[in-house]
Amino acid sequence: MSKPILAIVGRPNVGKSTLFNRLIGERRAIVEDVPGVTRDRIYAETEWNGKEFGVIDTGGIEVRTDDTILSQMRDQAVTAMDMADVIIFMVDGKDGLTNADSEVAELLRRTGKEVILVVNKVDSPSKAYEASFDFYELGFGEPIAISAANMTNIGDLLDRIVDGFPEDSFGGYDESIHIAIIGKPNVGKSSLVNALTKQNRVIVSPIAGTTRDTIDTPFTYKDREYTLIDTAGLRKKSKVSDSIEKFSILRAIAAIERCDICVLMIDAAEGLTEQDKKIAGYAHEAGKGLLIVVNKWDLIEKETNTMRDYERKVKAELLFASYAPVVFTSVLNKVRIFDIIDRCSRIADARNIRITTGRLNSIIEDATMMRQPPSDKGRRLKIYYVTQIGTKPPLFSFSINDRELMHFSYARYLENKIREAFDFEGTSIKFVWNEKRGERR
Repeated sequence: MSKPILAIVGRPNVGKSTLFNRLIGERRAIVEDVPGVTRDRIYAETEWNGKEFGVIDTGGIEVRTDDTILSQMRDQAVTAMDMADVIIFMVDGKDGLTNADSEVAELLRRTGKEVILVVNKVDSPSKAYEASFDFYELGFGEPIAISAANMTNIGDLLDRIVDGFPEDSFGGYDESIHIAIIGKPNVGKSSLVNALTKQNRVIVSPIAGTTRDTIDTPFTYKDREYTLIDTAGLRKKSKVSDSIEKFSILRAIAAIERCDICVLMIDAAEGLTEQDKKIAGYAHEAGKGLLIVVNKWDLIEKETNTMRDYERKVKAELLFASYAPVVFTSVLNKVRIFDIIDRCSRIADARNIRITTGRLNSIIEDATMMRQPPSDKGRRLKIYYVTQIGTKPPLFSFSINDRELMHFSYARYLENKIREAFDFEGTSIKFVWNEKRGERR
């Protein structure tokens, strides 16, 4: 069962992104950099009192604007409202009620959704009623006064959010492996789902963009449960014009966030394009498993080592995700389609690997003996201790003397040594660097 979704909307500069970061428990910039990839982060998942839900952050809504960027932000917010089960309508308690707030309120009334009116930037309980008074006339009931920056009244807000979700939103936990089929339009994503399930579960058409929504399909193979998530093709932003397709892309990115493994399908004839690299970056940045599927392989003229050379080229162009295995298939002819599921099964296992602390430290000690840690101005990096602190993806904590001495190239070297010792094919592994107090000087 998909998690319920909360959308945060309002006019610009009322504190939506600050609240988003507070709700998900981390500081997550709207745009983050991954080698070769820039990604808009608007979706994350969180929980309150054991109940998990998704959160969508949106740009400020300017209802009356001809500006292209502001219009796109408004469209993004409108599609987020359509996805949401509950909507937070955020206003600014210091500015009071504005015409722009009233215009946003009119948009919200048309949705028919549960709307929670939140008055932000109220720093003390004594000011809560005064700051909220003007907003009663918007017609969304009693406002909740908060300070997102100071975490004031966030607990009460979370209680209200969870109470607002439909009663059946928090169903039983789905233990199946969730696989999102991602890629550009018309590479065979829907055809793959139909071929694996042996039914016409989703519409297939040579017209790019046929799939507008994400479609979940339960599927059993070799006594293991899977959920296949077919997604809309992700085009370049410059080619995304109508609001329906923007809605599809928002859902596709949300599908990446809630899946375990991403299957990136590419067209064998086209090869790996810049857009494919960006899509792979979405999965990598989100810490998901990743499998590259080269479809329409039957249309390629073969020579000696054609498959090997193609795979090498793909991995060379996806250096940030070179751990991703490559499968060659023809969905139309049903060639090696179940190899995809076998690989996904192995990737799911790899994402759950736990390494004992003793074994892990032995690997790192051997690695540092073979290649000395970097130094700078007479100071050398020291690694005191390493432990695994998480899975899905595997997460390792390093106790070191100085983060600034941990060069990217040496971190990559340590990652490679861990990968040589354990089968982490198909999954990223993440490191965190913790300076030991008193050792940096």
